[in-house]
Amino acid sequence: MRKLLNSTFTRPWIWSWLAALVTFALTVVVTGGAASFSLAQATLTFATFSLIVGLGQMLVITLGPGNVDLSVPATITLSGTLALKFMDADPSLILPGLFVAIGIGIGVGIANYALIKLLRIPPIIATLSMSFLVQSLAIWSNRGLRIKPPEELSAFTTGLVFGIPNIAVVGLLLSAIVWWLLDRSIYGRWISAIGQSPFAARMAGIPVDGTRFVTYLLCAVLAALCGYLLASFSGGAALNMGAEYLLMSIAVVVIGGSAVAGGNSNVPGIWGASLFMFLVVSMLNTYGFGAGIRLMLTGLIIIAVIIAASRRVSTR
Repeated sequence: MRKLLNSTFTRPWIWSWLAALVTFALTVVVTGGAASFSLAQATLTFATFSLIVGLGQMLVITLGPGNVDLSVPATITLSGTLALKFMDADPSLILPGLFVAIGIGIGVGIANYALIKLLRIPPIIATLSMSFLVQSLAIWSNRGLRIKPPEELSAFTTGLVFGIPNIAVVGLLLSAIVWWLLDRSIYGRWISAIGQSPFAARMAGIPVDGTRFVTYLLCAVLAALCGYLLASFSGGAALNMGAEYLLMSIAVVVIGGSAVAGGNSNVPGIWGASLFMFLVVSMLNTYGFGAGIRLMLTGLIIIAVIIAASRRVSTR
């Protein structure tokens, strides 16, 4: 039994789940437990948006130091805006609207990697530059209008199946796909090898450039899917709808146990970290803390979780 416990607590993802469970319990205690089921549903719903963008960011960060996609918020905004504008509340265009969002993600991913590869710009600079261009397109196309999604799509994104939010079911499916790619496909072995040593990966015959291209493409597509779902869930696209997901997408990767230095990813940890991040904000709101104190305490809690996880892993 002791050996099993030691084995369990050396897994990086366990700490984000423990943090989420503790935070959930504290919130339930404060509210008297009256709304625990509603809190669980809300947590699953809102955490899924962080999960989706976090999965894409995790893939990019796995490529190694310096790899991060800062265009995620702008991609969320542009895909949500153009997809809803294309559908124009017409239920027959729900699926084509999804393809529009995916197409935007593909375009942003290609543009990101073109800047990185062809112009030899560091990823953090390339994706930051692209975010300004993409956000400008979103502002130009939105023009202050808040177009509503088709009623059927809105009902799906806000609906439940057996008490579980539909959005969370979509998140589970996407998580399963990403997990399969990382653990069961040759792409997963390639991306891990590149994250550990790009030079060694090239010497081993791994297509480093092609793998990096696909990775940035997947990250942008996942961000675009998040924008499509978030705009539909919120009842329309807003110009600031992706703003909170820049640091959030990176935070859930770090808290979830993925290696910041690359070479190691963790899908279960992204789930735990996404749930934890939403619950932290919810708990602090329940206690009535102001915005400044909430940000400070959130940062301290994140640091504490990371330190606890890193210390435990270092003793393995």
